[in-house]
Amino acid sequence: MHTYIKTLTVTKSHIDEHNHVNNVHYVQWVQDIAKAHWETNASTAILKNYYWVLITHFIEHKTEALLNDIIEIKTFISESRGATCIRNVEIFNATTNKLLAKSETKWCLIDLKTKRPSRITPDIEALFVNS
Repeated sequence: MHTYIKTLTVTKSHIDEHNHVNNVHYVQWVQDIAKAHWETNASTAILKNYYWVLITHFIEHKTEALLNDIIEIKTFISESRGATCIRNVEIFNATTNKLLAKSETKWCLIDLKTKRPSRITPDIEALFVNS
């Protein structure tokens, strides 16, 4: 399994009226890292022919993140079957290594031309396994 990692710093724009990161930002970070992982690993030819759509989304919030916290976001594919895959995301405070939130999402691969689900090919699956 290939783990993709990004780091960011909590800014004032992430903070809500309770002085911690608003929940909507965690959801956005899950979306952003999924997209970055795909775009970093997929070839131009693959990107021109396929895209992913979200089927289900589960997120569990563990503790808060605060202004100026350094956040580490990790993602990996834990399963793929047919046209779908399960993506896991873990969001940590990089300083304390404390888990802030975790997410499990189910995605479906779509053929850009037909706009229909497409079986995950071995070359696409290989992008996320030990790459």
